[in-house]
Amino acid sequence: RYQFMIRSAAKTAFRSMATKAKRLKTEERDGAGMGVLREAGWKEVDGRDAIHKKFQFKDFNEAFGFMTRIALKADKMDHHPEWFNVYNRVEITLSTHECQGLSARDIALANFIEQIAK
Repeated sequence: RYQFMIRSAAKTAFRSMATKAKRLKTEERDGAGMGVLREAGWKEVDGRDAIHKKFQFKDFNEAFGFMTRIALKADKMDHHPEWFNVYNRVEITLSTHECQGLSARDIALANFIEQIAK
């Protein structure tokens, strides 16, 4: 049983190292999907390597439901957004702390957010 726990921990650590986030270079961003996100209203944050978008909903319930769906997905990805919510408004900023900038994880989460915002 103890050996199983050690093997399991080692596999988890290895997977974590294998999937370490890499900061996207400027020339890699459009190929990763940033161009499409810009068209959808995502903007680069001044003075920071991050993207940001504001959303508005019918009411608080709809905004909170939107945030809940994102929270569930983000938790599965082990990648969590910075966000701000007041009543029917939600503002989201995405950046990967691990690489101190924009990564493919941010692009993937932003694409998921766009899908559920429709």
